[in-house]
Amino acid sequence: MKKALFVLMAFVVFFGTACEKLDELLTFYINEDETIKIESNFPIGAVVPLTPVAVTTNSQETFKNNNTRAELVKDVTLNKLTLTISDPQGQNFNFLKNIEIYISNSENGDTRLAYLDEIPQNVSSLTLKSTNAQLDKYIKSDSYTIKTKATLAKPISQDISIRADMRFKVTADPI
Repeated sequence: MKKALFVLMAFVVFFGTACEKLDELLTFYINEDETIKIESNFPIGAVVPLTPVAVTTNSQETFKNNNTRAELVKDVTLNKLTLTISDPQGQNFNFLKNIEIYISNSENGDTRLAYLDEIPQNVSSLTLKSTNAQLDKYIKSDSYTIKTKATLAKPISQDISIRADMRFKVTADPI
C-alpha cells in the first residue's frame, strides 16, 4: 500500500512539475513602447482623455518567431506598464493626480489595462497597476489603440511627452 501511495505521489509531482515547465516553454513576452503627449492647455481637476495612440501590431510575426500561431494563443495579459517622462528633461509627475490606460479596437471596444490612483511625488517614472484583463483579442488583431485618461493636479506650462513601455505576457500552444 505504501509503495502504491509513493508511486501515486511521485506521479502527481512529476506531472505537476512537467506542466509548469511546459507552460514556461510556451510563454513569451511582447514588448511595445509608445509616446503619450500631454498638452500644456490640459484642464485641471477633470478626468480628460488624451489623444489616442494607434499601434500596429506585428503579432503574426512574433507568434511565428515563438513557434505558435494566433489561433493557438490562449492567454495574454499585461505583465508590466511603465511610464517615463521623456521630454522635457527634469520634469516629474507632480502635475498628475491619477491616470488610467485603456486598450481598444473596433471589434472589441475598450478594456482597462492599467491605472495608478495615487501618484508619488518627485518621480519621473511610474509603474502602473495592471488590471490583469484578458487581452488576446487585442494582441491577435492587426492593430489596437492605447487610450489614456488622466487628471491633472496642477497646470503644466509646456507639453510633456511620456514614453509608455508595455510588456504583454503571452501563453500559447506550440505549432
